[in-house]
Amino acid sequence: MPFFSSLIEDKLSQHLRLDRYVSESLRLLSRSQIKVKLLKAKINGKEVKLSRPVKKGDLLELQWEDAPPLDVIPEDIPLDIIWEDERCIVINKAQGMVVHPGAGNMQGTLVNALLYKKNTAKSGSNRPGIVHRLDKDTSGLIITAWDDEAHAILSEQFKSRKVKKNYIAIVCGIPKEVKGCIETFIARDPKNRKRFTVSANGRQAITFYKVIKKWPNNSLLLLRPKTGRTHQLRVHLRHIGCPILGDPIYGREDMQFPNAAMMLHSKRLAITIPGENEERVFSSAVPQRFLDVMAKLDRIGNANG
Repeated sequence: MPFFSSLIEDKLSQHLRLDRYVSESLRLLSRSQIKVKLLKAKINGKEVKLSRPVKKGDLLELQWEDAPPLDVIPEDIPLDIIWEDERCIVINKAQGMVVHPGAGNMQGTLVNALLYKKNTAKSGSNRPGIVHRLDKDTSGLIITAWDDEAHAILSEQFKSRKVKKNYIAIVCGIPKEVKGCIETFIARDPKNRKRFTVSANGRQAITFYKVIKKWPNNSLLLLRPKTGRTHQLRVHLRHIGCPILGDPIYGREDMQFPNAAMMLHSKRLAITIPGENEERVFSSAVPQRFLDVMAKLDRIGNANG
């Protein structure tokens, strides 16, 4: 039976019902999962009903029934494993791989591959818990939990913005400033449900950027998102007039690279692993597609210079 313990420090969540605090503030279980998994709770050592309001300073202890196995077929798909232990695993995800099965993508996903790996190892849970996601066309570092408690610990770090993530991107154009902060509100585009857009009615999104290298019509950027909104980096770079090269949704045509894959890569991840006290830093190599594009940009620059 998975177990989770936490000291409530969030003033904004005071007086929320316990079940709402678990689903909305901790984002540990959804309201439906709370019922299915028979959640039980203690506050300050005493068993309480899920309707009980929480307050700052409460010590919350949760237990719930393990979920049934996922209805997903394990698949023998090679993975670039950066690090792993019995609680979680860090993968350098390939571009083009979908993270989680869904409509139209029930096979070939990261979860399919992880299920095969764990079943082959014949140890621990066989239900990888996705803590955060990368878009299909974004490559790079992603961490996944093997058990519910590890998933909760990692998820809380993302929620409280303790995780540090660095991305690299090759974009069309050059930002006006060498470094800066893009801060907007992002919402789903009402005209196209597959897109997101800058909107006053959206959720706050903050991205720090720095120009690493410039060419006549392109630049290489280091990106550090403070928030984790869907498509945030892609929307923000389009917003400042420098869309990511090869972005099929938010990009623009680049005659030099008409068939470019999306140039966005999660390169560095700093996070505390369950059971450890010190932050670990993981990194991945610059992908070959980046090296190829940069080499061509250098050649074009030299020829024109």
